[in-house]
Order: sequence, then C-alpha cells, then structure tokens
Amino acid sequence: MPTEQQTLAPPARTPRTHPVEALFSHGRLVAIPRKEARREQLLVHLADTLFDRERSYTEREVNEALLTVHEDCSALRRYLVVAGLLVRPRDGSSYRRGR
Repeated sequence: MPTEQQTLAPPARTPRTHPVEALFSHGRLVAIPRKEARREQLLVHLADTLFDRERSYTEREVNEALLTVHEDCSALRRYLVVAGLLVRPRDGSSYRRGR
C-alpha cells in the first residue's frame, strides 16, 4: 500500500525531445539552433542524411550538400568538424564521416 507521500509525489519527468524535422520548413533549415543539445541533434541528422560513411568528400562537395538545407554552409561545416561528425586532415584536402 503506498504511503501518502508516495501518492502525492509529482509524476516523474521524462526529457522532452523534439523531432529534428521541426527545424525545417519546406526542406530548408529555418535557423541553426543556439542551444548546444539541439544543435547536436541537428548535426547528427545532417551527417546521417547528407554524408556516406564509405567515401571522402571535397570541401566543395560538403558545401554543396549543406547548401541544400541552409545558406550558411561554412558555419554548418565548422560545427560538423568541431563535433567530430566530419573529420579532415590538416591540409583540409578532404572530409570523411567521423563518429
């Protein structure tokens, strides 16, 4: 039998997750999220949908892929590299999927 304190306790909160699709309108990214967790969710989505793990990409190819969703491809590319979702050699000659 539950005690009075147990029955009056508020229900446990579960973290709310918003689908990444909510960031898009007509296939275009509305804005790059400022909140780090939400931006990470977006970056994982972009890496998964735009870049194949089995191949290398030139910077131009990366930019062209990112331009399909947002005009600031350099910011998105930089965020992807910093997050480790795209990796490149020191000379910047190519990009590959990371984690």
